[in-house]
Amino acid sequence: MLYKEYEPEVLKKLQRAEVEILKDFDELCQKHGIDYFVCGGTAIGGVRHQGFIPWDDDIDLGMTREHYEHFLEVAEQEYGEKYKIVNADTNPDFPVTLTKWYRTGTVFRNEEMINLDLHIGIAIDIFCFDNVADELPKFRRQAMRAWTWGKLMVLRQVGNPTIYVDGWKAKITLLVAKLAHWGLKVLHFSPQFLYKKAMKAAMQYKDVHTKRVAYLFDPTPYTSVIDKRDIYPTVRRKFETIELNFPCHVEKYLERRYGSNYMELPPEDKRHNHAPEELDFGREFADI
Repeated sequence: MLYKEYEPEVLKKLQRAEVEILKDFDELCQKHGIDYFVCGGTAIGGVRHQGFIPWDDDIDLGMTREHYEHFLEVAEQEYGEKYKIVNADTNPDFPVTLTKWYRTGTVFRNEEMINLDLHIGIAIDIFCFDNVADELPKFRRQAMRAWTWGKLMVLRQVGNPTIYVDGWKAKITLLVAKLAHWGLKVLHFSPQFLYKKAMKAAMQYKDVHTKRVAYLFDPTPYTSVIDKRDIYPTVRRKFETIELNFPCHVEKYLERRYGSNYMELPPEDKRHNHAPEELDFGREFADI
């Protein structure tokens, strides 16, 4: 299921909690010269609503590789008790190629996390954008290798993944996913092996100057690609009660990823959120 309705007050409280996390995140990044940018649904929300998409329940932030690695280093040093990092490096059972920075003392677990026994709190999602080849054939080879290994990594851990198609295509896709899940387990492919393969492809041009960067592990290949000149210099824009870093040409990024009609509200059957099975605001966010 891609969309599940919240009780309105619960969703509003979750969004307020995530804004509080964003305040600490932004302060940390400003202090250490870490340049991030909002992406995904957070970018649409910022442009279209000056805050959250009304039904959205997560925060999407991007960083290029050097800033991403810098963040992972200083976040652990400065916020090791208040916040924790979880990704495939810190936990081999974590099935995706992103980092969650979550507030300790809280709980936010969807069905997949429960099945994998992952204990994660209310978080923001941080996506690493890597250099990608300027030449189209080389880019497609790099992107498809990274995407394929990344999807195999997910399927090794998750036998019933979220499917982004409908009807008979969904049934076939889910059957293939289940077969791949059991096949990878029977053949003893470790999640870390698949993760390392995905990272090797994604970081192929780490030390090469390229014009573009991309997060190569979206559900659909080739979608999160952006020219560096459309990111930098990042600009401060309103998001709820605070300001965050946006790509300087965020509209170009949104049009490329979502199409020219990204300012229009989608119908309910096309909406997407990540409603949890377990949610606990803890003492940290009890009174927000």
